[in-house]
Amino acid sequence: MTIFQAIVIAIVEGLTEFLPVSSTGHMVIVQALLGLEPTEFTKAYMVNIQFGAILSVVVLYWKRFFRSLDLYWKLLVAFIPAAVFGLLLGSAIDRMLENVTVVAVALLLGGIVLLFVDKWFKPKGVEQVSYPRAFGIGLFQCLALVPGVSRSAATIIGGMSLGLTRKQAAEFSFFLAVPTMAAASGYKMLQGWKADPEIFSGDHIGLLLLGNAVAFIVALLAIRSFVGFLTRHGFRAFGWYRIIIGLLLLALLALGTDLNMA
Repeated sequence: MTIFQAIVIAIVEGLTEFLPVSSTGHMVIVQALLGLEPTEFTKAYMVNIQFGAILSVVVLYWKRFFRSLDLYWKLLVAFIPAAVFGLLLGSAIDRMLENVTVVAVALLLGGIVLLFVDKWFKPKGVEQVSYPRAFGIGLFQCLALVPGVSRSAATIIGGMSLGLTRKQAAEFSFFLAVPTMAAASGYKMLQGWKADPEIFSGDHIGLLLLGNAVAFIVALLAIRSFVGFLTRHGFRAFGWYRIIIGLLLLALLALGTDLNMA
C-alpha cells in the first residue's frame, strides 16, 4: 500500500463512516479500484482507520460523552450483540470483505429500504435511550457485519423503529461507534499480528497513523453536516445514492469487470 492509496481510503472512510451508505462497503470498492491485494495489513488498515474517524465523535460531543456513567452502561448493552456475532462469524466476515458482489447487493437492498424508512417509522421522540432500546439498537447493529449494509444506517433505523427521532437515533449511533470500532480495531490488529508479526512494523505503522489522522480530520468536518441534513431531509437521498452505486457495480460485474479481490 502506497501513501497515496492509504490517504484515498482514509478520506473515503472519513466521509462515509457516519453516512448510511456503508463506509466499509465504499472502502472495499475503492480498494478494488486501486488494485490493492487483500493482505493481512490491508484488511487491518481498513478496520483500524475507522477508529480514527469515530474519535471525531468524542471531540465533537465530549461534554455529553463524558457526562454520565449511565451512557457507558447503555453503550455496553448495545455493543454486546455485535461483539458476540462478530467473534462467531469472523471468518465469514473476512471473506465478504473481499467480495464486491456482496457489497453491491447490500448497497442496493439497503437503498430500497432507505427510500421508505421515513414513512414506516413516525418516531415520537423519547426523553432518553432506555436499556431495552439500547439492546434493540445493538441487535440492529449486527446487520452491519455484512459489508455494504452500513453500521450507521442499521443503528439509526433501529433507533427510529424503537421510537427515537432521527437526531436522537443518529447521535446514539455515533456514540455506539466508539466502543464498537475501538473493539473491532483492536481485535483486527491482534489478529493481524498473530498471522504475521511483521505486518505492523516500520512503514506500516506510519501508514496506520496517517490513515487514522486523515480519517479523523475528514470525519470531523463531515459529521455535523450529516446530522443537519438527516434531520431536515431524511433518508431518501441516501437511498437513491445506494441504489445507483449498487446497480452500477452489479452492471460492471455483469459485463465481466473484475472487481472482486478474492
